[in-house]
Amino acid sequence: MDLCRGIARRLTDSPDIRSPDEEYQLLDADSPSLRATHIQRRRRSRFQRCLRHLTFRRILVFLALIPFLLLLGVLWSGIPPSFEDIRQYERSLPQHYVTQALEEGRQYIRFPEHIWGHGFNNVLQEALLMNYIAEKSGRSFVFEDYVWSHLPFKYTLYDFALRPVRLPLNAFISGPTAGGSVSHRASVNAEFWDTLCPPSMRRVITSKDSPSNEDGKAIVDWWVERLKTVQDDCVEIDSSEKIIFDRAFFDSNRVVSLWPELSQSPIVTKYMWSPLVYSAILRNFPLLQPKSIEALYDFTANTTLDGLLALHLRRGDYRRHCPRLAGWKAQYNGLNQYSDLVDRFDSSPYTYQSEEYNNYYMEHCLPTVEQLVSRLAIIRKANPELRRVYVLTNAWGFWLNSLKTALLKDGWQDLKSTLDLSLDSKQNQVAAAVDMAIAERAQVFLGNGLNLKYHHAENGKRTSGVFKQVLVTV
Repeated sequence: MDLCRGIARRLTDSPDIRSPDEEYQLLDADSPSLRATHIQRRRRSRFQRCLRHLTFRRILVFLALIPFLLLLGVLWSGIPPSFEDIRQYERSLPQHYVTQALEEGRQYIRFPEHIWGHGFNNVLQEALLMNYIAEKSGRSFVFEDYVWSHLPFKYTLYDFALRPVRLPLNAFISGPTAGGSVSHRASVNAEFWDTLCPPSMRRVITSKDSPSNEDGKAIVDWWVERLKTVQDDCVEIDSSEKIIFDRAFFDSNRVVSLWPELSQSPIVTKYMWSPLVYSAILRNFPLLQPKSIEALYDFTANTTLDGLLALHLRRGDYRRHCPRLAGWKAQYNGLNQYSDLVDRFDSSPYTYQSEEYNNYYMEHCLPTVEQLVSRLAIIRKANPELRRVYVLTNAWGFWLNSLKTALLKDGWQDLKSTLDLSLDSKQNQVAAAVDMAIAERAQVFLGNGLNLKYHHAENGKRTSGVFKQVLVTV
């Protein structure tokens, strides 16, 4: 019967063929039930339309396109530069002339099990101490590439972008560790080592008998004594069984004993950032606002960016890492425990894993905006000439905007960060070193004592001879 009435409606002109009980009931336009019904119908119809379009074939096509879309996103970030020009520079260093090296009878030492796959700060601190052992033992240090991955390709993936698996050390630093000019025993790169010291000529010495829990000076002295008895020109240290300077060493205060002598070594006194890093600083002179452009051309770090406070804020992975540091009872990292530094880290008054204990760690490792504003206000009170803040960070832009708003409200003139740097494709690959070089020149550096980046930027300040700069930690 219902079917017949439906056909009749379509065949006749009259729209009123219906039973009396089918009369429409007019509803108030503002009726909640009417609005709810309309919303439900719209949602149902949208969902039904989506289902009609979502066919099995289209699902397969979409899944097949996912790798292509990911590849397109990766390539959109660009192909990283090759750094072949810097490699050619390293090859042309005068100490890499084989004939001259053989005539002079130089002796070399290489540490092939160097750290890799970590941040540049971890690599740098190890390289400096390995070079120190070489210098103390009267041998030329063999420096290595900065290695992110041992994949047999030029690039790897990191944060959905291509990243070189290795970079020449001279992309980051200059000076003795990277083959810079010294009066004797200039460092050489691993490529030259392979040419001059084939496997048949290498004397391999294991590190398994070296001291493990001694302070830094004792470890270096042990190696100096051990190498005195070795006459071979090509010495290779096998540290596969025992790392000479492991993470526990750098996390402790055992490295502090090395500083008095190391700070007077050419390794430190002649340490410089690479021309690539300095070019990034010059390129960003409007952001840094030096009192004179000439000051930026003094690459010895003996100049100060007056009025600038550099602030190191590690975010991202530190939301997970900082609670781990509290669980490990970690202290300030390595040389950040040096006695001349202003701040100290002492969690002893708090019960382990109590709320106060964890809050103490988080305040030093992952401070909030409010805590930072308060801390910077104290520093500015002691240094009233401070006006601007530069933040070394991996934080998101929206969080930095909230920090900037709070600091401007508290009287600071401006805040710039790593995100504001204008860098080309090469400079972008060494952005961590650019950040450190800026922090080194800042009038005041407020760092994270639980992190290595503070450790190295602070070293740069101490070795530059500019002791008027204030050294503090979060």
